[in-house]
Amino acid sequence: MKTDTDVINYIAALAKLKFSNDEAEKFAEEFQQIMMHFNNLDTVDLSSVDMNGLDQLQPFLREDVLKIFKNEAELFSNVRDFKDNYILTPKVIE
Repeated sequence: MKTDTDVINYIAALAKLKFSNDEAEKFAEEFQQIMMHFNNLDTVDLSSVDMNGLDQLQPFLREDVLKIFKNEAELFSNVRDFKDNYILTPKVIE
């Protein structure tokens, strides 16, 4: 995938960011190098890798615990807009 400044500016617009032409060119080069690295990783043969040891990571994961927050005024103090205990956010997906 060829990355040019148009792609960078499109992604920046989705994130509501603005870059100068020099910054966009630099990011395009860096993004292209990252994508090339992922393409190289796709060529690695992992068929001989033992995946059975992954369950040993379980002790490092925390358990999700439901907590009821009683003070709604404090909870929503920094929120621009909310309705029925839901935070309203602008649409970010086209």
